[in-house]
Amino acid sequence: MRIALGIEYAGDAFEGWQSQLHGRTVQDAVERALGIIAGESIRLHAAGRTDTGVHATAQVVHFDTAAHRPLTAWVRGANAWLPASISIRWAVEVDERFHARFLAFERSYRYLLHNAPVRPAVLAGRVGWFHLPLDVEKMAAAAAQLLGRHDFSSFRTASCQSKTPVRIMNVARVAREGGIIVFDFSANGFLHHMVRNLVGALVCVGKGERPPQWIGELLACRDRSMGAATFAPDGLYFCGVSYPSLWSLPEGGRILTKPYFDVL
Repeated sequence: MRIALGIEYAGDAFEGWQSQLHGRTVQDAVERALGIIAGESIRLHAAGRTDTGVHATAQVVHFDTAAHRPLTAWVRGANAWLPASISIRWAVEVDERFHARFLAFERSYRYLLHNAPVRPAVLAGRVGWFHLPLDVEKMAAAAAQLLGRHDFSSFRTASCQSKTPVRIMNVARVAREGGIIVFDFSANGFLHHMVRNLVGALVCVGKGERPPQWIGELLACRDRSMGAATFAPDGLYFCGVSYPSLWSLPEGGRILTKPYFDVL
């Protein structure tokens, strides 16, 4: 049978999502826990990979197993074997045609930036930080230029293995919520370090180093060396995956939960 899971995790406790020989990744931890419940080796397939320090509130995965267990075993049972920084939120049985990665038609990320003169302590590792005042209106105007179909070569890391740099950006929004600046991005896919590079460029606009139209110029030049430095991973959250509505996932498989920072 094939099981789909919704997982949240604090990425600062792990060395990324994808399994590594050293075993210190989110995937490794979840596979070990599920293997105990299943009594067999489990291999996960995820909607998206996250780097070291990047968090998730709505990672979606699937796995195949010969073990027949109640759905609560894949949630409460597996969580009993997981560290506090990982939680399986839900489990559903799905048709074998379902694939967490290949059927996802949109993914969403949120970046939370603490904009204050002094670095945060309680939220250290869970939000990014920039000390100078930022002009959110200019950043929002700059972000609007990202909407639509573009070549995002200026915002991909040199080691990115994607076959094409072209992506369709459906949401690119910047807003201030108290002392936190919230960056929301939704697209049909993202390149390696793309969101962190976008945030870095938008911060350059917000602090007055570049005008808003510079974002459009970066898109046009397709040259990563012309862009801004990659921003820290601390405030980045993988927070939504969209699937066709025929799959019986929570909330219809549409955009799932957002990070719990709307009150900040």
